[in-house]
Amino acid sequence: MKTIKPIRTKANYKAALKRIDELIATNPKSGTSAYDELDVIGTLVSAYEDIHYPIDAPNPVEAVKYIMEERGLIAKDLIPYFGSKGIVSEFLNHKRGLSTRVIKALHNGLGLPYEVLLA
Repeated sequence: MKTIKPIRTKANYKAALKRIDELIATNPKSGTSAYDELDVIGTLVSAYEDIHYPIDAPNPVEAVKYIMEERGLIAKDLIPYFGSKGIVSEFLNHKRGLSTRVIKALHNGLGLPYEVLLA
């Protein structure tokens, strides 16, 4: 097991990614020092990425469009959640926000997290 150091620079980050690749290639077994090293380095890389490469939550429209694409839905399929074709169209075209009722319906019906729908 190599000495693990904090990731403070882009060079440290790239070296950590390289080490992760090396460790993954060995397919370490749970409980081994290589497995523990992979776990620790992975945690450090994740923390570095959270700070330096944050990923913004998708806006509600993009989240709904993504779910539609994944599930093969069309705008007409959203009418039960929104109440009318016109409201669905306005929402998908960024002309209308979500009401509390629609947020609950999309969360319960499509499994979208409240945090995404409220963004």
